[in-house]
Amino acid sequence: MSVPYGTAEHDPAESPESPEEHLARLLGRALNSFELPDEVLRRLDCALAQDSSLHSAHHSAGLHRETYRHTWLLPDGSAPTLWELVHNTAPNGDRQHEVYADEEELHAATARLALPLETPDFELTALARLAALPEPRHEYTADDSPDHARRLLRRAENPDRPGAETAALLATAAGHQITRAFGSSGRGGRPGTGFALYEHAFLLADDREMSLWEVEHTATPDGRHMCEVYPTERAARDAIERRAASQA
Repeated sequence: MSVPYGTAEHDPAESPESPEEHLARLLGRALNSFELPDEVLRRLDCALAQDSSLHSAHHSAGLHRETYRHTWLLPDGSAPTLWELVHNTAPNGDRQHEVYADEEELHAATARLALPLETPDFELTALARLAALPEPRHEYTADDSPDHARRLLRRAENPDRPGAETAALLATAAGHQITRAFGSSGRGGRPGTGFALYEHAFLLADDREMSLWEVEHTATPDGRHMCEVYPTERAARDAIERRAASQA
């Protein structure tokens, strides 16, 4: 039996934003949000989940700009993106936000900023910077981690969930950490299909690390909560896209 959203096992210290709340906050701080096509905003109004990440950054001589990628999962399985440009190049030095639906428009806006010439020493995408650093370890909690793993696998309902070999490895877990990776536990309190993705990271007895990816959703015929567990993030995200498309 799956565990509904909002259980103590999943709740972070603060409730995450719903897709609607995140979009409203993004548009509210962007100086040019009125320029976005109405069709784009209408599509995003029915989003099931949302994800944001730093795309690139440039800092030099007290000036800075960052670009962020905001992606929404729609009921038809598509994932449109809005690009946010944040900078302090205005004469008063205030932090300003702009938003674009087209990546080429983002590049054109970035080129207009009064920043020193960008070179590889100044400009590194987030991916390139992170690739040069060792992957940080999780902050594990030793709270009966083998039992947590057993309960996670037991409530998974997907036929291709991890099997006995994975269960045997996790029986030696010395610690675990749960992180919400995508989505929200509801849609602003309104009824509708919801998705959330969690990483369950485990520290094994031999000091190896292992993660399972849990998808919680209500894309079921009767709207009940369902839990699916996958061995990789990619497999979990593919499952989310399939489930969302099946609701279209």
